[in-house]
Amino acid sequence: MDMMTFTIGALVLIYLGTLFGNLLVIVVIIINPHLRNPMFFYIFYLAVIDVVNSSNLIPPMLTVLMSRSTKVPYGPCLLQLSVVHHLGITEGLLLSVMACDRYVAVVYPLRYPSLVTNKMAGLSIFLVNVLAAATLIPYMFFSAELSFCRTNVLPYCFCDFVTMVQISCTKDPKYLTLLSSTTMITSIGGLGICLLSYVRIVVAALKISSADGKRKAFSTMFTHLLVVSLFYVPRMISYILPGFGVQISAEAYNVLVIIAILVPPMLNPIIYSFRNKEIKSILYRMWAGKRVNPDSH
Repeated sequence: MDMMTFTIGALVLIYLGTLFGNLLVIVVIIINPHLRNPMFFYIFYLAVIDVVNSSNLIPPMLTVLMSRSTKVPYGPCLLQLSVVHHLGITEGLLLSVMACDRYVAVVYPLRYPSLVTNKMAGLSIFLVNVLAAATLIPYMFFSAELSFCRTNVLPYCFCDFVTMVQISCTKDPKYLTLLSSTTMITSIGGLGICLLSYVRIVVAALKISSADGKRKAFSTMFTHLLVVSLFYVPRMISYILPGFGVQISAEAYNVLVIIAILVPPMLNPIIYSFRNKEIKSILYRMWAGKRVNPDSH
C-alpha cells in the first residue's frame, strides 16, 4: 500500500469516526430534554464545531488527493481559511470555558446551579464567537493584501494563512507576527486556564476520601488534558515559530496542523460525552432498545 492510499484511508476513517461520534452526541442531546443544562450546552456546541470544521476540511482534501486536481478558486480558498481559523479559535476558547465550568462544578458544587445557568452558558458561547470573529478580521484584510507573482500553488493540503504568506511576493513581517501574537495570546492563555482549572480540580480530588473518586477524577483530568494538549501544542509549534523566523518543513508543518485540527474532533465525543454517565445511560438504553424516559436521569 502506497503512502497516498494510506493517507486517503486514514482521512476517511477519521472523518467517519468524527461524524458518527459527534452527530450521535448532537442527536442524544436534542432528543432528551433533561440534558438541557450548561454542561450539555457546551458539549453540544463543541460537537457542532467539530462536525462543521471536519466537513470544511476533509472532503475537499479527499477530493484533491483522489482527483489529483489542485485548482481551488481564490474565493472558496479564502472562505475555507476563514472557517478554519474562526472555528479553531472558537474551539480553543470553548475548551477553556468548559474547563472553568468543571472547576466551578467540582470546587463549588453547591453554588454551581446559581453561578452557571443556561443563560450564562448561552452568553459565554456568544462571546466566544464574537472574540473569534474579532480575531479573524485582521487575517481577512492581510490575505487581501497578498500578491502572488511567482506561484499561486499552495504546497499544503488546504488553504492556510501561513503558506499563503510564504508563497506570496508581499514580504512584510507583520503577517506572520500577527499569526504568532494571536496564537500566543489565545493558545497560551487558553492552555493556561485549562491547566489552572484542572490543577484546582486535582487539589479538590485529593480531599475525596473515596479511592474510586480519586481515580475517576484523575482519569478525567488526564484524558481532558490529553485532548487539550493535542489541540494546543501542535498549533503553538506550527503557528508561533514562523513568526520568529524559524522555518518548519512542509511535511512537519502538515503533520502538526492536521493533528491539531483533525484528531481532537474525533476524540472529543469519547472524552467529553461518552464518558458522561447521563449520556452513557441513554446510549445503553438506545442500544438495548428501551424507551428513554426524558424525566429520568
